Formats: sequence, C-alpha cells, structure tokens
Amino acid sequence: MAKKKSYGLRTKVAVMVSAVMILVMLVLYVIFRNQIIPQTRHALEDKAIAIARTIALMPLVSEGLSEGRSKEIQAYTSKITRRNDIMFVVVIDMNSIRYSHPDASMIGKPFVGGGQKIALRGDESISEGEGLLGKSLRAFVPVYNNRGYQVGVVVAGLSLDRVQRLVRQNEWTIIAILLSGAVLGAGGAIVLARKIKRMMFGMEPSDISKLLEERSAMLQSTREGIIAVDHQARITMINMEAERLLGTAGITGNAMTRNIADYWPELRLEQVLVSGEAKQDQELELNGITLLASSVPIRVNGQIAGAIATFRDKTELAVLAERLSGISVYADALRAGAHEFMNKLHVIMGMTHMGLYDELQQYISGTVSNYRNEVGLITRQIKDPVMAGFLLGKLSRAREAEIELLLAEDSYLPEAADPRVIHELVTIVGNLLDNAMEVLEGQSRKEIELAFHYGQGRLICTVQDSGPGIPEALRERLFVQGFSTKGEHRGIGLYLVRKSVEKLQGRLQIISGGKPGTTFMADVPYAVKGDETV
Repeated sequence: MAKKKSYGLRTKVAVMVSAVMILVMLVLYVIFRNQIIPQTRHALEDKAIAIARTIALMPLVSEGLSEGRSKEIQAYTSKITRRNDIMFVVVIDMNSIRYSHPDASMIGKPFVGGGQKIALRGDESISEGEGLLGKSLRAFVPVYNNRGYQVGVVVAGLSLDRVQRLVRQNEWTIIAILLSGAVLGAGGAIVLARKIKRMMFGMEPSDISKLLEERSAMLQSTREGIIAVDHQARITMINMEAERLLGTAGITGNAMTRNIADYWPELRLEQVLVSGEAKQDQELELNGITLLASSVPIRVNGQIAGAIATFRDKTELAVLAERLSGISVYADALRAGAHEFMNKLHVIMGMTHMGLYDELQQYISGTVSNYRNEVGLITRQIKDPVMAGFLLGKLSRAREAEIELLLAEDSYLPEAADPRVIHELVTIVGNLLDNAMEVLEGQSRKEIELAFHYGQGRLICTVQDSGPGIPEALRERLFVQGFSTKGEHRGIGLYLVRKSVEKLQGRLQIISGGKPGTTFMADVPYAVKGDETV
C-alpha cells in the first residue's frame, strides 16, 4: 500500500488560509451582487424619473399641452435630452399624441410601446418597453396645468442596453476587487505560513509532538525534582520526582498554574525572576527533609521568560558523598603508606648493597617496633575501626609532609552506635587536619595534636596546630562557603565541618590567641554501641 503523501505545515497553513479567503470572497460576491447591482439599476431609474419630473413641472410644457403648441416643447425637450445624456424625452397629451420626439416626424402621431395608461390616470410609473428607438427603460410622470388639471404625460427613456452595460461594468468591478483581495489574502497566507514556520524553528507539528514527548519522558525519568515557572511566577511544569519529594515534605495538591510563592514559598523562585541571577546549591529545610536546590532564570531573546529549579534530597547526596569520601580517605591512606613503604625499601636496598646487615637488622626491627607501637596506640585509644583506619592514613600523610601529628595520651573514642555519626566525624576531623596541615606549610615548627574525650553521651574532639593563629576579625567568616585566605575556588573544608557539626546537633568553637596556634573544638552528641563504657 502506497504511503499517503504528507504536506508540510507551511503548505497546510497557506492552503487553509487561502481556502478561507476564497470562501469569504464568494460570500461577499453573492452579497454585493444582490445589493450593489440592483442599486445600480435603481439609480438609473431614479435619474430617469427625476428628469421627467423636472420637465413636467415646467410651465412651458403644461401651457404647450393646454394650447396645443408642440414647437416650444420639442425645442426644450431636445435640449434636455442632449444635456442629460438620455435616450429620449417624449411629451404626450391625454390622447397619447406626441408633442415631442427625437424624430420630429413622429410629432402628432400616437405614442407606441405602451406603459402610459398608469400615468394618464395621474400616477408615476416605470417600465421597460420597445419603441421606434429600440428597447428602453422609461419613466412616466403626469403633467398638470396651473389649475391642477392633468393635461399630459412626460416620458423619459434610457437605453436598456446602456443600463445593462453599466450593471455588467459594476459587476466586473466587484469581481476585480474581490480577486485582488483574494490575491492579497493568498500572499498574506504564504507570508504568515513562513513566519509560523520560522517561529517553530522550521519544525513540523509531528516533530514538535515527538520532541515534546521526548522532553516529557526525560523530565519524568530524571532523579532530580524539577519545577518551572513563567514570567508571572506561575508553575508551568513539575515532574513526578518533584511531586514525590514535596509530598514527602508535606506539600501536596495540584501545582499547575499556581503561584510558586503560594505552593512553595521557601524556594523564593520569584526572586530569580526579579534579579535574573542564578542560585546554586541552596539548602532548604522542609519538615525534617533537607533539599539541595539550584535555580536559574530562563531567557528568551534577552528577556526573562521564566525560571527553573532543580532539587534533590540531600540525604541521598550525602550517602554518595560519604561513599566517595571513604574511598578517597582509603586511597589517600594507601598512597601515603605506599610512599612511606617505598622510602623504607630504598633504605633497605641501599644497606643491602653496602653489606650493612647488622645495621639493616636493627633498622628493620626499629621500623617494625615503631609501626606496632603506632598501630597499637591507635587501636587502644580509637575503638571505631573506620576512624582508626582513617587516622593511620593521616599519620602517614603527616610524616610525608614532615609534620608531627600526635594523638593525645588521654584520648578515647568508643565505637559509635550509628555508623552515620562516624562518617560525619570523619568529615569533621579530616577537614580540620587538612586545614591545619595547610596552615603549617612554611612554618619552622610543625605540630598538630588531636584529642578525643568521651563522657556522658557527648564527644569532644579538638585539633590544635602550632601555626600563626587566626585574627579575631576572620573567625566568624571562616565557616562561610567559598571564603578562604588561600585564593579562589577554596573555602569548602571548614564550611563542611560546620554543616556536619550542625547535622549532629553539636557546637563548634575556635580558640586562638592565648598560646601559639589555633584550636578547633567540636562538641557533639555521641551514642556508644552496645554496653561499652569508659
């Protein structure tokens, strides 16, 4: 079976608009033909009867009929005929005898063609007839003398061929006007079709429908919530993930066409419409659920036409971040351990080449002893295996950077009941240690002391460095995201420390100025696993 030919949008619009124009023109033609053409005939009839009335009112005509004088009437009617461009003017008496005629030889003879009977009874009339001069449209008007008695009739005639010619001329004028309108309408339809096609970026309706279906499927399948608004802050699109997340947070109901300020005021998407500035990674609390949202304006031809917000449950992102951070921690520990191990192998290789076997034995014994002491110290004081492994990696990295990292002798960290608390502690301790190591770069004395103190359901973690300290004016700004004294694209670590402490519902304190260096102290609730006690 042959595939049905499909026409493009431009062709369809042009054909449809042209068809409508032609239909309108046909209707107008019928209306004009039934109105204007009869009006043309009526106008000619009015002209004929007006001329006849004028002649009938002339004293010369009424007196000539009363006294039987036709010469003056003939002269006068001949002049009227020439000046008014009519076929003839005939004046007859009450016996239908002509007193004037275009052919002077017809004067005194009876009027032929009929139609004068109504006028002889005193009434005006219009009729078509055929006389000696051919077919004509005739107007009959009675003539009265000064005493009010009818003395004759004036007949004014127009050539019927001329009347029909004028009617046909007006008809063709109407047709020409309508055809011109149809041509202009068709041209306008083509221009309109091209403009519509450009507005739709040259796409056909089927292409737009397919694109819309693909867009809808894409938006509904994404794991991020998406809300779009127009320039009046009315919601125009919301996907299923957005409805699920907001429904979990207690925001329900039909969102479409509602104002975003009424549906979800905390998002403040209307501010993006006003300012035209994007907002990235905003943390929004909704009934115990933390959402991470980003909002950007939508611009069309340089004008803000709306805005779109994407958001996701921060808990899900935190799980991914914890997995990545754990991998990063272990990879960093392995890298530092491998680097340290390679240095020791180089020492062993050199002593082997030199034959210093006794010294080699002492070196290996000392290395093993130090490693056992270090691991033993960590495992005795740090009972949580995740934190213990993490600190072993940090110790190796500190030695690599020639920094002395000490664990306070009275430190003790029992195993946590909730693994998520340890993940937050790894974030807190890791960023504080990294920050301290960066501060000690270029310092003559490089020492960092780490301490854990647990008691009565709370854990106090302190990180103290021997650096230059922190000015009082900068302490409040240290935990602001993006703020750093080390250059651009920094200022994340201490911000994450503050967020993790807040997530654990703890307190964070900076102690700097009393003695060299800076001390960061985090005090957080800490539930111990099982029946472990200090």
